Parts: sequence; structure tokens; C-alpha cells
Amino acid sequence: MLQSLAGSSCVRLVERHRSAWCFAFLVLGYLLYLVFGAVVFSSVELPYEDLLRQELRKLKQRFLEEHKCLSEQQLEQFLVRVLEASNYGVSVLSNASGNWNWDFTSALFFASTVLSTTGYGHTVPLSDGGKAFCIIYSVIGIPFTLLFLTAVVQRITVHVTRRPVLYFHIRWGFSKQVVAIIHAVLLGFVTVSCFFFIPAAVFSILEDDWNFLESFYFCFISLSTIGLGDYVPGEGYNQKFRELYKIGITCYLLLGLIAMLVVLETFCELHELKKFRKMFYVKKDKDEDQVHIMEHDQLSFSSITDQAAGLKEDQKQNEPFVTAQASTYPGSSTNN
Repeated sequence: MLQSLAGSSCVRLVERHRSAWCFAFLVLGYLLYLVFGAVVFSSVELPYEDLLRQELRKLKQRFLEEHKCLSEQQLEQFLVRVLEASNYGVSVLSNASGNWNWDFTSALFFASTVLSTTGYGHTVPLSDGGKAFCIIYSVIGIPFTLLFLTAVVQRITVHVTRRPVLYFHIRWGFSKQVVAIIHAVLLGFVTVSCFFFIPAAVFSILEDDWNFLESFYFCFISLSTIGLGDYVPGEGYNQKFRELYKIGITCYLLLGLIAMLVVLETFCELHELKKFRKMFYVKKDKDEDQVHIMEHDQLSFSSITDQAAGLKEDQKQNEPFVTAQASTYPGSSTNN
């Protein structure tokens, strides 16, 4: 008897705080996912980093042995300066000296990566004035970009998602939830094909050092706004039509980001995902909802009473004018 009562009380306690328990499991799952990613990346990439370090040590030692007139300190000073310039997007290699990082098309590409928060990091402002302007430009531009993308995605979602789903639901009588799921899957497939697979094939052809996996990796890293910067198109030696190529990449990134947001919005509107998200939200108390309803009713009632009072005042202001006119006309006729 006591065990059954204790079990029922525990069940009621869990049901009462179900949202808090779900949120706690969500936080725990996210932390575990972070640890899982760290373990996998460390185990996969650490051996390659060790091999690269050993190779660089051997190359450095061989270079010093072949050039004994150069000390190790002088070589390290030169390499430090070269690496600092490389972090700013400037290379000392002869095959890369022809590409300017701050011509108009490159600056346009940089501005698009800043506003979309992609930020490859291959090109950064060199001067203090450029850094200060980048801060001001980003503070204004990033909210402006969010507003622009929200408005564009809302308009596209109406025509691409909501109307087709309602059409099949009303015209053919299919279940709205089933139609929405099928539509979301098809839209995701078309978006992945048009903005991932096809561009990856194009980049693998236009970029000499990229294979299909590296090109697909660039598309995903860019459109997900991760922007690691290890692969940046249009930076190769003697790139043909580089200015036009940079403008095309800028348009691709903007259109691809809009397409990704449309797909995410389409999936977020699915009934099943809405129910799943609500599991982790704080539930509103009924008393709070009643208070909000009463406040809304009071506001609406007060607005109606204010409108009625305004109409009465208008009538009062107009009535003396009418009666005065009515009294003057008969008076004038009698005087005549």
C-alpha cells in the first residue's frame, strides 16, 4: 500500500515538473554531444597533427643544414612575419601575389560573409580604421540582415510551403500533417540537390585543388554559417574571371542561406516538431493565461468605451452648432 502511494506520488511529481525534467535531459544530452564531438575530433585529427609537426621539424632542420649561413633565430623571425601576414590574407608566394584581397569584388565578398556571420577569416581588416568600421558596420548590418532574411523567408514560405500544403489538403482531402511531412522532405531534397550537390560538382571543376568531398564540405560549412575558412573559392593562382566568380559566389551564399532558412522554417512548422519543442518549454500557468485574457479584455473594453466617449463628445460638439443654426434660421425668417 505504501509502495503504491509512493509510486503514485512520484509519478505525479514527475508529471507536474515534466518540462523541467525534459529541459534537464536536454542540457545533459547537449553536453554529452559536445564531449562526444571533442573525443571524435581529437582521436581523428591528433595523429595527422603529429605527423604534420614532425614533417615541419624535418623540413626546418634540412633547410638549416643546407643554408648554414642562416641562423635558426633569423629563420624563425622570418617565418613569424610570414605567418602574421598570412593571417591577414597576404601571402609572400610568387604565385599568390597577383590576387588582391581588397578590390571591390573581394570586399563585396567579405561584406557578405560579415553580414551573414559566416566569417571565413581568410581576409581581415589590416588598419585600425578598417577594424573600427567593421565593428560599426556589423552592429548595424547584422540586425538589418536578420530583418531582411526574416521578411524574405516569410514571403517565400507562404508561397512555397503553406499554400501548396493547403491546396492538397483542401482540393484533394489529404491529411494536412501527412502532406506537410511529404512536402518538407521533398523541399529538403530539392534544396540539398540545388545548393549542395550541384554546386559541389561545379566547385570541384572550377577549383583545381578541390575534390567533390572538399567542395561539398565547403558548401555545407558556408551555408550553415560555420565558416571555418580552410576552403575559400576564387583564391587560386591565375583564377579566370575572378571578379565575376567572386560575385557569383556572393549570390550563391545569399540565395543558399535563404533556401536553408526556408527549409528550416518548413520543418519547424510541422505539427510533430512543434509538439516535441513544447516538451522543453516552460508551461504557462492557467492563472497567468486568465490574467492575460482579462487584461486583453479590459484593454479592448476600455478602447471601446473610449471610442464611445469620443463619439458622444463629437455629438455634443456638433449639437449646439446644429441647434444654433436651426434657431437662427427661423429667427431670421420672422424678422424678415
